Amino acid sequence: MMQDLAAVAARPDLAETLATTPQPLLDAAIGRATGNLLRRQQADGHWVFELEADATIPAEYVMLRRFFGRQDPAREARIGRYLRRIQAQEAATCQGGWPLFHGGPLDISCSVKAWFALRLIGDAEDAPHMVRAQAAILAAGGAERCNVFTRATLALFGQVPWHAVPVMPPELTLLPRWFPFHLSKVSYWARTVLVPLTVVMARRPPPLAPIGVSLAALFRTPPEKVKRWPGGAHAAQPWKGIFARLDKELQRTQHLFPASIRARAEAKAEAFVTERLNGEDGLGAIYPAMANAIWMYHCLGVPDDDPRLVTAWAAVEKLVMDRPDADETYVQPCLSPIWDTALVSHALLETGEPVAEAAVTRGLSWLLDRQITDVAGDWAEARPGVAPGGWAFQYANPHYPDVDDTAVVVLALDRAEKQLGASGPAVARSIALATDWVLGMQSKGGGWGAFDADNTHHHLNSIPFADHGALLDPPTADVSGRCLAMLAQLGHDAGSPAVRQSIDYMLAEQEPDGSWYGRWGVNYVYGTWSAVTALNAAGLPPEHPAMRRAVAWLRANQNPDGGWGEDGFTYPRRGGTRADPDMAPGPSTASQTAWALLALMAAGAVGDPAVERGAAWLLARQEADGSWPEEDYTGTGFPRVFYLRYHGYAQLFPLWALARLRGLRRGNSQHVPHGL
Repeated sequence: MMQDLAAVAARPDLAETLATTPQPLLDAAIGRATGNLLRRQQADGHWVFELEADATIPAEYVMLRRFFGRQDPAREARIGRYLRRIQAQEAATCQGGWPLFHGGPLDISCSVKAWFALRLIGDAEDAPHMVRAQAAILAAGGAERCNVFTRATLALFGQVPWHAVPVMPPELTLLPRWFPFHLSKVSYWARTVLVPLTVVMARRPPPLAPIGVSLAALFRTPPEKVKRWPGGAHAAQPWKGIFARLDKELQRTQHLFPASIRARAEAKAEAFVTERLNGEDGLGAIYPAMANAIWMYHCLGVPDDDPRLVTAWAAVEKLVMDRPDADETYVQPCLSPIWDTALVSHALLETGEPVAEAAVTRGLSWLLDRQITDVAGDWAEARPGVAPGGWAFQYANPHYPDVDDTAVVVLALDRAEKQLGASGPAVARSIALATDWVLGMQSKGGGWGAFDADNTHHHLNSIPFADHGALLDPPTADVSGRCLAMLAQLGHDAGSPAVRQSIDYMLAEQEPDGSWYGRWGVNYVYGTWSAVTALNAAGLPPEHPAMRRAVAWLRANQNPDGGWGEDGFTYPRRGGTRADPDMAPGPSTASQTAWALLALMAAGAVGDPAVERGAAWLLARQEADGSWPEEDYTGTGFPRVFYLRYHGYAQLFPLWALARLRGLRRGNSQHVPHGL
């Protein structure tokens, strides 16, 4: 029978020869996948999976420690093995360099950092793999094509002149809110990364220990002779020109800033960082901010045994991931326990199995204790009258909860209460606090950003420092879909202003081809799943034109093998949300196939042959232990710049989709009754 399923998945013309996926096979696959997730539950009830980015973070970790003379030969050897394996694995598309995602092209900045880290570890410049990397980097334009953040790091190591980096002085912390640039006008990740970095760039500290290696071989033009360093293609006039002229003036005059004002600015930056240091979970709970905090404290003369610096180093070390089975080590960009636990809870609830529901009860209890109700974070600057009540993405990040995690947690709490019975006043209070916070965070126009409300000062993406084009946190369809789904599942009427505006926003965000853009997941399949499930929860029927167009898009983009897949290439090259005319689907993946199935079922297409073929694809590729293989990066940090491989996605989403298919068939229903 397994061979039959594989044949159906591979042959579109056979789709109707198997009217329904055989129930015994479906039950067995669900049982194996459930067991796989139950085995991965932590002792205290939560789930946390590896979160892997590209080679940049482990390379930066090596550079950070070497800057301070902190050598660990054994760990560096394991990181070296990791970097060399990635290089070899991606040789077909990178010709010796390193990509931003599996199967992607060489990325200059990532490759330069990986090469530099390997040199620091001890790899010889004339070693074959280093020669291949050098040739690939030079062929792609050389190290002078690196992005701004990379140039800032290289300047610290004396590899490029400081004028290669746009000026961002500490005095930015003193600017009034009415000024065109203000910290509250950029995203949380930009804020936490930039504030400590302004001090570092102003102080320009040299490494504490000799580096002994050079990047000169990677430059086509010697860095001191580069006349124009690259910027972001997305930058728009007139702001691009205005900010470029301002940077030129700052480059010329920054040394003239009064010492008293500089001291006040640095003190404010230090206070900002220390208030948000966040224990061993770190500043912003993201690696770049944590590393910059260490450099900042060093610049300000904080001694090594100061609790602030000890804590900052501990936060960085918490991200290190050792893989004993492969004798490798890499460094995660952050940790994802809230997100993982909430999503796994949904998948296990979908099975309806008592052992799975018992595990969910423990997981949700763990989540309840991590709701942030006592800190009005940075978000409160735009919403000062709103009481806190959200959840963060990481173990702890009280200044930066996000509405996406919050909505998914609330959806799980509410579903569990309805499915398993009343759970007491604590859950009701938690849901009420979270709902009020999410409602308070709605932006103008009906959508939601992830961490801030109305973070839409788009002119700031044209500053020279924002060459990544990701300085802001505007509303997006995927986050907004989750918030709408939460409100709808909780029973908020479609006529209420918040829900009505959200529905209008979601309908307006649908692309001409019928899909929705996925900001936080790769890409249109993720966005379409997020939107369709929300609109279904809000009461839009399958006959609604938006739903019909979404189903048509999903059918049209199903791969011949029966699955769905996209990679980082599907993000529009010049920004925006509309797909490039030459966009093509990527190889099928387990998580993206599951998203497509969940979207089709939410749109009322449970009996569609596309669903059968997608389910067959998943069943034919499940491993014996209940997992699914997936090396692809189906998560997004920043489109076109930074991608994420959520190791849990391929384990939980296929279970969710297959269990939902089974549940709808058992109930002989075409309607998904849940918000997610």
